[in-house]
Order: sequence, then C-alpha cells, then structure tokens
Amino acid sequence: MSAPAYEPIVGRYLRLDLLGKPHRLYVEEAGEGIPLLCLHTAGSDARQYRAILNDAAITSRFRVIAFDLPWHGKSSPPEGWHLEPEYRLTAADYRAIIVGVSEALGLDRPAVMGCSIGGRIVLHLALEHPDAFRAVIGLQSGGHVDPYYDTQWLYRPDVHGEVSAAVVSGLIGPSASDTDRWETLWHYMQGGPCIFKGDLYFYKVDGDIRPRLGEIDVARCPVYLLTGEYDYSCTPDDTIAAAAAIGQGTHAVIMEGMGHFPMSEDPESFLAHLRPVLDRIAAA
Repeated sequence: MSAPAYEPIVGRYLRLDLLGKPHRLYVEEAGEGIPLLCLHTAGSDARQYRAILNDAAITSRFRVIAFDLPWHGKSSPPEGWHLEPEYRLTAADYRAIIVGVSEALGLDRPAVMGCSIGGRIVLHLALEHPDAFRAVIGLQSGGHVDPYYDTQWLYRPDVHGEVSAAVVSGLIGPSASDTDRWETLWHYMQGGPCIFKGDLYFYKVDGDIRPRLGEIDVARCPVYLLTGEYDYSCTPDDTIAAAAAIGQGTHAVIMEGMGHFPMSEDPESFLAHLRPVLDRIAAA
C-alpha cells in the first residue's frame, strides 16, 4: 500500500478575541522562514492560496499563512451572530482583525499579501501600521471602486450563492483553466448569506483610501502591486493610478491574461510574477 498523498499544508483552529468577542478562526500554513500572511477576496476563503501554500520554492524560505476571515469558510461567526444586525465589514474592523491575528500568532513583522478587498486593506495597513509589516503585496489593488451593480441581489436566500458566483465569473481572465475557473467559482457558491454583500461595504464604500495614498511611506513599508489585465473591478488603470499616488518606489506590474483572482484562477502564471517579489522581500 502506498503512503497517503498528503499536501504539506497544516490546518488548525486558532482561538482568540477579535473586536471584543471570542472567535474560533481557521488557519492554514506551510513552510518556515519569513512570515507571509495571505488575505482572501470578498465572499470567499483562504483556499484561494492553495498554490502558494504548496509551492516548495516559496515555503522553503517563507512561512505562508492563510486564514478565513470570521464568517467565511471554516471560520464561524462569533457567538450570538443571529441577534446582531446584518454583517458588514468596515475598514477599522478589517485592520483590527489582521493585526489581531498577526499578534496572536506571534508573527515578527510579516509580509502581508491580499487580493481584492485584501488588496485594498494592505494599503490601509501600509499607511496605518507601517512598522508592523515588512512589506505589503496588493493583488488587484486600487484606492477605490465605484459600485457598478446592485448589491441587494447578493442577499437573496433563494439564490445568493449562485448569484455571487455569477457576479464574479466575468472577472476571471482567459488564461484560467476550466478546473481553476470552476474551483474559484465554487468557493463563492459556498459563502454564507449576506457575507459577500457585507464585504463589499468595505470595498465599495468604507475602504476608499484615495485621499491618503500619498501618505504611505514605502521606505518604512514597501508596496508591491500585481494586477491582472482582465479585471473591470480593479482595472490596470486603477492600480497604476494607486501606484502613482503612493509615489516613487512603489512597484506595480500588470499581469497578462489574468483577471481578478490571479492566485486562484491561474496559479502557475501568478507564481511566476510573485516569486521575484518575494525574492526582493527576502533580500531586504
């Protein structure tokens, strides 16, 4: 009998207090070395980072950590959630969750990488907590996006999972394989009621950081931006504009063939862009 074909990823539950309440947070990690904290997109979960967690060239130098935000994936809402108003993610709460997880895990100035809402919040982290993070990597990262569809459709108990997947399906680039495309969409189909809509409150309303991008000091916290060219939610122009507003020293690359979920929809092509960035971070 052959040995089980386990991946090197270890998944565990972390108990900690966040936003004044006890939480049970699901965390996956692999590797050792410089901590790299990964943040998933709105309405999805940390499974999006499976390729990075499984890449031996990265995990030989980096301790890659990906967690499901509260209410997402395997992380349950806090006790009493059914008595609270509708879930809604704010910029202040999002920052507090990430800093709280980093502190609970005892991470020493981790690099942090996020996509979409994660790509937006890393800009907030670079601005508000530049000494807590050694670098930020923004995937599909821009200062703001104007609402371009009615988010009320995302809180329909009869269709919410299917509608969430349908909304993001057009954001996937043409280089994605059929397998990776449908795995990306499946994660959206599994999201809880109102979660995608609640995350978009940060993305489309509360997370607008355009007026303060110029305050980010890349000498204290380097900023790397990687954006897929096929994305009408965070367009290449949005990323280039954010890089210009942050100023000299910001690294921005537009990735051919990819869309809004590069690490999930086309993992191998994305890794080719990510590895040089991680080389820079390791060298620093």
